[in-house]
Amino acid sequence: MPALPRPAVGPGSRYTARASTTRPRPARHTDVAALSRILTARDLWLARMVHEHRVLTTHQIANLAYSSLRSAQRRLRTLHRHAVLDSFRPLTQTGSAPEHYTLGPVGAAVLAAHAGCDFADLGWRPSHTGRIAYSPSLGHDLGVNELLTHLAAHGRTAPATGLPLWLSERSCSRRWGDIVRPDAYAHWHDGDQVLPFFLEYDTGSQPLPRVEAKLTGYATFANATSTRPALLIHTRTASRDQAIRHRLATPARELGLYIATSSADFTTTSPWGPWWSPLGPGDTRRTTLTSLATRWSRLAPASDLEPTDADTALTLPVPPLPPPPEAEA
Repeated sequence: MPALPRPAVGPGSRYTARASTTRPRPARHTDVAALSRILTARDLWLARMVHEHRVLTTHQIANLAYSSLRSAQRRLRTLHRHAVLDSFRPLTQTGSAPEHYTLGPVGAAVLAAHAGCDFADLGWRPSHTGRIAYSPSLGHDLGVNELLTHLAAHGRTAPATGLPLWLSERSCSRRWGDIVRPDAYAHWHDGDQVLPFFLEYDTGSQPLPRVEAKLTGYATFANATSTRPALLIHTRTASRDQAIRHRLATPARELGLYIATSSADFTTTSPWGPWWSPLGPGDTRRTTLTSLATRWSRLAPASDLEPTDADTALTLPVPPLPPPPEAEA
């Protein structure tokens, strides 16, 4: 598996300069109805995933859904040719970046048709891919998706573990944005143990007082909903991790929050491993997500996860892993 990136934003970032789409779009988009004979359930799942999580790299998609990088690349080229997916490749200071995939115009039309809604309701615009490619938050978004992709993909080789639920920042905002705005919400499963958690993916761009201020919202959420997910804070470096731990130890204890931290110095390929250090009181040695679930007996999943009449096929959670493999065209 590739190492987790250490994204940054602004000048000096490896994402400072970016290329637009690397392959020309087809001059004439494929008819949506005609695609019904070639699009598989996995293709539709992938279109929903890139709509939900905005951008996924070739390697992330391969880890989640394909037996090899080559088979992923072959299918992704087909989906790109039919404009189901769009793509770009950021310019980097050294080496080359993988292809980054977003939802294409035909993919947006397919999702709208599949959900029985108007195309405009999807929120897709012709500038969709360009806005993502040049977004100052691209590195942050890729870091969030890389971390959770590793956790979700672990379930392919260890079926009793993984992420049965993964909500994007946008989905979190739609549900709980009046109280908290985490970068993601997910459930880590390992056998009978479940760790429901909010994720704060810290790139070091925010001052520590602003990071600390977020804790009040998570405490308010726990009190208002009578639920208690954990809060995982992932940083770029161990030094940033230590600075955050020093700043948050006292308010975390006073607010009664379950918080654990880690950094990319540890979670390079196995974020489910013994790399997460809980904030006191008690044993603060690094441990696994499964051990955190065992240790924090009062954990409870977040509220408002059950479908309501206000939900549509496009607002329901997307399974982090695809349907069973099919024969691909």
